[in-house]
Amino acid sequence: MRISHAKSLKEMIKVIHSIDLIKVLGKFKETDVKGRYLHWNDFKYKKNDEDIDIDLAWAATKISRLQSSKKINIGEYQFSFCVPDSLQRDLHTIDKKSSGYIGTNNPESMDGVNNKYLVHSLIMEEAISSAQLEGASTTRRIAKKMLELDRKPKNKSEIMILNNYLLMKKALEMKNESLSIELILSFHEIATTGAIENNAVCGEFRQTDDIYVRNHLQEVIYTPPKADKLYDLMSDLCNFVNTRHDCEEGEFFIHPVIKAILLHFFIGFIHPFGDGNGRTARALFYWFMMKSGYWLFEYTSISKLIKNAPIQYAKAYLYVEDDELDTTYFLYHQIDIIMRSIDELNNYLHRKQRELAYFLTRIKNSKIASKLNFRQIDILKKAAKEPGRQFIAKSISIEYSVSENTARSDLKGLEDNGLLLLIGNSKVRTYISPSDLLDNLLDN
Repeated sequence: MRISHAKSLKEMIKVIHSIDLIKVLGKFKETDVKGRYLHWNDFKYKKNDEDIDIDLAWAATKISRLQSSKKINIGEYQFSFCVPDSLQRDLHTIDKKSSGYIGTNNPESMDGVNNKYLVHSLIMEEAISSAQLEGASTTRRIAKKMLELDRKPKNKSEIMILNNYLLMKKALEMKNESLSIELILSFHEIATTGAIENNAVCGEFRQTDDIYVRNHLQEVIYTPPKADKLYDLMSDLCNFVNTRHDCEEGEFFIHPVIKAILLHFFIGFIHPFGDGNGRTARALFYWFMMKSGYWLFEYTSISKLIKNAPIQYAKAYLYVEDDELDTTYFLYHQIDIIMRSIDELNNYLHRKQRELAYFLTRIKNSKIASKLNFRQIDILKKAAKEPGRQFIAKSISIEYSVSENTARSDLKGLEDNGLLLLIGNSKVRTYISPSDLLDNLLDN
């Protein structure tokens, strides 16, 4: 992947006349007229309304960005970022769309928490997609079944997925903790146990400098900082994250979503581990989002969307490195990913609500249905859709985040009402959906 080098303002001033530059100052903002924060790689192809020389236009744009940028020092590196109007708009959209609607009362609700149950299985999606992004080859269906049934992983790909699932649960568990090197190392250890390469060690920073970031052609596109600088860099990163950038403790305000994205970026840039940097970085992003009150992100998957367009993800990193460590490029990329992940969650939830509403209309005359809890209704919906489907307490417990005793009680209640059939003589009680389930429901 090759990009055109973005000349710095110092480089530009050497080749353009200052008088010409003064004439165009103020005519160019941080973004173009469409609100896009373009790197030189794309900027150089864009025409401007007054047909101003492209080098002058770039220099004026760089000055505008410099005037509104904020600086962040991590070790010897000075990063910057801007929050142009289009980015402010997107941050507002994220805040608005991720406000707490899951679990609120709903006309179609059985017990007031149906929406949360409908999306609970999505916790597995990020674990699966994050592992697939790093090369895990197991299909989503097989991986989800492994997690639902609490089956032991059979290969490295399944180990990666299970590790990521445990890591997401750990991130939620630790959301009230401050960031520390110990926390980061514990995340890495969970992510990589039994699934690590490059002679790296689980839960330890790399000790060598033979780690490079390569593109799909195996070309080296980035060389991380030296190993002997890692501890200091990671200490600075922890200090940055733990500082409350609320204009009281921090010198300026940083929106929590921006800070979460920057945490993600800095782990990738510092590359403290021989393997597992991506998995750890994305887990820390979720950790900070949930720490900041964005609990909705327990149910979204950014890795799935990154996996669908890995080149754009890599480009966002390259743009930052090439253009004087301006992280705004990565912010725009990730905020677009976040907004699309929220939209996917909304679409999924609306689809599930429609399916549930349709199922409820079909069984509204059933006397038994009115006595069942929401979990049992949702189990029956799945059972009616797929005759022969099997259910066990363990998978119900995981999917609906209830105890196994509660799950057993739910399934036993459905069996007692003749809606599910108990099969086999195994110690694990297995229930199957009969082909005449709807008839049985409507007859009672």
